Amino acid sequence: MNQVLVSAPSNIALIKYMGKIEGSGNKPTNGSLSYTLENLRTFVRLTEIEGTQDQWKPLLQEGLEKIDLSEKGQQRFLKHLATLKMKWGVQKSFLVESANNFPSDCGLASSASSFAALTLAAAEMFQRINPQPWGEDKKTLSELSRQGSGSSCRSLFTPWALWQHEYAEPMALPWEHLHHIVVVVEDSKKEVSSSDAHKLVTTSPRFHGRPDRAELRLKDLVHALRFNDWHMARQIVWDEFIDMHRLFETSHPAFSYMTENSKKVLADCQSFWQKWQDGPLVTMDAGANVHMLFRHDQKKSFETYREHFKKRFQGVGF
Repeated sequence: MNQVLVSAPSNIALIKYMGKIEGSGNKPTNGSLSYTLENLRTFVRLTEIEGTQDQWKPLLQEGLEKIDLSEKGQQRFLKHLATLKMKWGVQKSFLVESANNFPSDCGLASSASSFAALTLAAAEMFQRINPQPWGEDKKTLSELSRQGSGSSCRSLFTPWALWQHEYAEPMALPWEHLHHIVVVVEDSKKEVSSSDAHKLVTTSPRFHGRPDRAELRLKDLVHALRFNDWHMARQIVWDEFIDMHRLFETSHPAFSYMTENSKKVLADCQSFWQKWQDGPLVTMDAGANVHMLFRHDQKKSFETYREHFKKRFQGVGF
């Protein structure tokens, strides 16, 4: 049986990808910088099958959460597989099975890890069938993955990925081993998908100037991280996710991912920072959940935050 099983990680953007260039295949309106979350992964098994139709079904394995993909979601996944088959000149049919080790569709970037995993699985399978000289080149695979889900192009690199145009690239920064917490305050499916959010933010009056604001923060954040200015990095990352959420709240129609529990978690983070004048980089994606990244020397602080939030919320990626 011709079969491959691969996994790919999620990632958390500290400078956000929010807004696409129309008709560009998910090219961003501004550059983004992400940290790879190796513990949050999607697993994809690709099996060659008889017939003329590709199929999808959930991957059932112990330790993985069963994905309930909508018909639209299945078609989006299989459309990406068809694009990859065309690129490689492969005409065979395949069964795609996928699952995460974390909740999907709730703002934890399962789309990024899913499309990255599918791209990597297809590359491994298709190189057996019809090898291509570019078939294992990470930048080429990143560009292909981007066409399925923009943020997935960053999940092919670790720990830091910079995405500015067609593909993402690895970025060397001093902080290579960060500890991650995500406080899951809401694990139900989002009412507004990330794809819809990309369209809606362009209707916000705040979107004018947004690409310039993000590019400036990107430049400043890279500088702060390179020169070990953690305090400055923390402020830039905080301002960036607040900026993104204000786009959501001022679009037409307006919408919001931030819940009262999200606000309580953020308030606690602020309170801890005021008390110790140190703490994690705090950010939120297009969802209600709150991500925190701690330096390697912040183990005591990491454990304090973890115990504090575990009393009230489910935690993922501790």
